[in-house]
Amino acid sequence: MNLEILVLGSGTSHGVPMIGCGCSVCGSSDPRDKRNRPSILVSSDGCNILIDTPPELRLSCLRFGVDHIESVVFTHHHADHIMGLDDIRRFNALKDGPMSCYGTALTLDEIKQTFRYAFGSHHYGGGLPILELEEISGPFCVESVPFEPLPVMHGPTPVTGFRIGGFAYMTDVKSIPDETLDRLMGLDTLILGVLRHRPHPTHLSVPEALELLQRIRPRQTFFTHVAHDMGHRETEAGLPPSVRLAYDGMRLELDV
Repeated sequence: MNLEILVLGSGTSHGVPMIGCGCSVCGSSDPRDKRNRPSILVSSDGCNILIDTPPELRLSCLRFGVDHIESVVFTHHHADHIMGLDDIRRFNALKDGPMSCYGTALTLDEIKQTFRYAFGSHHYGGGLPILELEEISGPFCVESVPFEPLPVMHGPTPVTGFRIGGFAYMTDVKSIPDETLDRLMGLDTLILGVLRHRPHPTHLSVPEALELLQRIRPRQTFFTHVAHDMGHRETEAGLPPSVRLAYDGMRLELDV
């Protein structure tokens, strides 16, 4: 199966530049240091599958020419991963139908509470996203693309990563259960959430991530969910050759 991965956003929950910050990364002229909140688009045979709906979803779709989405898959319910969900109503119009949204029971319950106007009997004015929620509890397919859920922990919050053949996407990670580590072996490409160099209570740091990669040994790894602590050029200069930083607009062509 051929996949194209488009990184719509590679930043942490504040985005980069961060409001009110004058640090060197927030003021950088390198376009790779301009990071929207995290999301990727997985494409195969003309089918576009969105992973997460961050606040800049509309802007990212306009910037990178995303004009159709068949389904949405959610990693978890935190604001930086779901608050662009209302923009799905434009894709409802483009596909002339509802949007299937996949997530764990916890994630879908939180989405129904956050966007209760989309599921209730009262109309609040304007268009509504039309969503069909699909609970996941094991491997599933979206169109012809097979997804294997990968449970990880974001501090106390359960988060779902996903493996598609030799590709895996895991954002907002602090710890990984042994069972999930076993299912990460033999990867070609991993996109992994790594916040900064210093330790953080709910995210991997660079040293923690590099230690983890010594165990699972993917052919290539891209760090995402990156904070303003790490400038793109300077950070990559200190990483192993097989480890790079993701950036908004990055495209990967993979045969999985």
